[in-house]
Amino acid sequence: MSGFESIVGIEPWRALFTFCNFMITFLLLRKFLFKPVKKMIDDRQSEIDGLYSDANAEKAKAEALRADYESHLESARAERDEILRDAVTRAQKREQEIISEANSAAAAIRTKAEADIAQEKKKALNEVKNEISAISMEIAGKVVEREINPADHRNLVEKFIGGIGEAHD
Repeated sequence: MSGFESIVGIEPWRALFTFCNFMITFLLLRKFLFKPVKKMIDDRQSEIDGLYSDANAEKAKAEALRADYESHLESARAERDEILRDAVTRAQKREQEIISEANSAAAAIRTKAEADIAQEKKKALNEVKNEISAISMEIAGKVVEREINPADHRNLVEKFIGGIGEAHD
């Protein structure tokens, strides 16, 4: 059984020596491996946390800028609408002024045309009256010519011809 005891058996000094080696190895690994690795992981974690906080700050800043942009855009739209309404109002007012001026000008032209027509009508009537008078005189002269002696007749014809020449000059 001595062979079996050597496989299964526990030697206290060997167990103590193995335990001491394990503890020394653990302490050395902890000092030179675990602490630097943990420090590196902690540093990396703090860097990542810093990046996340910076990203969140930039996101909040972007949201604020977006809200500011939207408010400016909305005010620009309102200003544009106000300018358009004002322009339409001014255009309608100017349209009414132009129509009023055109109506006034048309009325003035119509009045002047009516006055010109009335004047031309009077002139035409006067010319017709003058022509009728001349024709009447001529007819009267012809009627009278039969009753007038030749000398008076000659004087009347000369006066009539002289009057025609003067009228055409």
